[in-house]
Amino acid sequence: MITSRREIGKAHIPLWAAGFVALACVAILALSGWREWESRQVDLKNAEVDMANLARSLTQHADDTFDLADTILTGMVDRMETGGTSPAALEKIRTFLQSRKYNRQRIRGIFVYDETGRWLATTEDVNLAGLNNGDRDYFQQHRASTDRGTLIGRPVKSRSGGQWIITLSRRFNHPDGSFAGVVLTSIDVAYFTQFYRRFDIGPNGSVSLLNADGIMLARSRDEDGSNVGRDMSKSPLFRTLKDRPSASVYYFKSPLDGLERLSFYQLSSRYPILVLATKAQDDVLEPWRQQSFTRLAVVAGLLLVIALTGFAFVRYLLQRQRMAAALVAKEADFRLLAEQCSDVVMRIGLDERILYVSPSCARVFGQDPAKLLGAPALAAINVEDRPRVEQAIAALKNGEAEEARLIYRVRHREKNEIWVETALRVTRAAETNKIDGVVAISRDMTEQQDLQNKLAALATSDGLTGLANRRHFDERLSEEWARAKRDGTPLSLLLIDVDHFKKFNDHYGHQAGDACLRALARILDAQIRRPADLAARYGGEEFVLLLPNTDSEGCMQVGEKVREALLELGMLHALNPPSKLITVSLGGATNVPAQSMTEHAALIAAADRALYSAKNGGRDRLVMSGQVVAWPDVKSA
Repeated sequence: MITSRREIGKAHIPLWAAGFVALACVAILALSGWREWESRQVDLKNAEVDMANLARSLTQHADDTFDLADTILTGMVDRMETGGTSPAALEKIRTFLQSRKYNRQRIRGIFVYDETGRWLATTEDVNLAGLNNGDRDYFQQHRASTDRGTLIGRPVKSRSGGQWIITLSRRFNHPDGSFAGVVLTSIDVAYFTQFYRRFDIGPNGSVSLLNADGIMLARSRDEDGSNVGRDMSKSPLFRTLKDRPSASVYYFKSPLDGLERLSFYQLSSRYPILVLATKAQDDVLEPWRQQSFTRLAVVAGLLLVIALTGFAFVRYLLQRQRMAAALVAKEADFRLLAEQCSDVVMRIGLDERILYVSPSCARVFGQDPAKLLGAPALAAINVEDRPRVEQAIAALKNGEAEEARLIYRVRHREKNEIWVETALRVTRAAETNKIDGVVAISRDMTEQQDLQNKLAALATSDGLTGLANRRHFDERLSEEWARAKRDGTPLSLLLIDVDHFKKFNDHYGHQAGDACLRALARILDAQIRRPADLAARYGGEEFVLLLPNTDSEGCMQVGEKVREALLELGMLHALNPPSKLITVSLGGATNVPAQSMTEHAALIAAADRALYSAKNGGRDRLVMSGQVVAWPDVKSA
């Protein structure tokens, strides 16, 4: 008995159908798993947003509270230095403090101590005789330092009330400038604790207020105050805080209760404090777990229905073997799906002209589907992206691939250009099984692409200065080193460090320090004249200029321009003799990788040694490959 090819093809139909049903079940299961994972990520992302908003709000609340205390301190210091500490003046101060009823819920009390720590006046109803706070850390710090700024001390137990308090204090002086005593305001730790408990962040959520050194000031989940004053400086967050942004999402295992936590921390821009708002990950994901179980049960039921239906369908094919009817039905299903689909479905012939386009084309591309029939399929694609699309379609038509996925730009009738993601797949003739065209399914990806571009920019830039960050610099250095080695060109590097920057910060304040760094960043950015040049913040007050295809002389010229531009700004720095202006020390190095067996780390090490030599040589100068560039003297500001 001779079996025809048509009969053999029909015999394979049940196997194909059974495989299709199995693949559909696997695809549905995979899609459900992917959807559940995405849903989990969305829940975590929403919780991150909630914690970020809460941390920012509570940081503002803490700043406002400390601002109030600082304002009171400023006024009291002025009163003490103006009126003095004579018995008559002290009596006026005591009368003044007793006559004012401050918000005792927010500001617990105000205290005045003389140069020995003896109590002079307070808002508390206590007998001042015999009371002395000279042993307190804040008192000893003020007595030892001439700094007139506000000091936020570690939590202590109040000697007047016995409760945990946070102290803010200022020094006041005698007319001759000598130490006269301390003015102090106190804030109950319980005030912050009770305020934080008003927020519903789950049964295991918590809010913590810490100082910049990692000392716990207050925590919402602290019934007995056992965590107040606890040193958290050895925790992973504080060990790496200097390398982190001032505010960020942070996942960690809590050293206090051992729970895996999702959190957001926010450093205050005005005070050395940090707010950490956290939720337990189990609390965040519990609703997702319950809903996921329900959805997966539904999917399991659906898969069972599909499997049973597929089995019945295979039996039907075995009985009827109507391939023509099945093909017609598939074509009808395809057209119905295309007509109802929100994505653009397009059929493209071997001549790359449009044979069919779904109605959603009007919404996605702003074009009338009827007018596109017979038109070139690639006409509206951006000229820069078109070669990639042409290459993919050519590979599909030649049988080199069955499917492809691309993201590219397309001209829109009203929106200029949009980003689209297109899945391409070949179609085959039913009789010959030869490729007769391509099916393209496209969707608008403009918003997602814009978001990816913004996230990419944030990941490579420094939040304070706007220059490239350390991570981006490391990547670019590796790339430029490889390019210079390949092309045989020189590669130069300048390390720039602000002279006596810590003294500047201590003297003028951190806001002035930030402004100084931003000003230097603008000067460095102005030196970026070529696409390959890069200015980056290397760390703290240290910056770096990467200068590809630049020899030692060119590197020296750029360093001179940086220094001259900074001097022209004339930013005062009283603690930086002799110029008493902001100056920088510069260390430069040049290498030709093709002539060297070293790696790019050697270039950084050479520039760092040169910078060290510049600082040891008196600062305000450039050292380049072992030679010092002498700069002209600068007149004092």
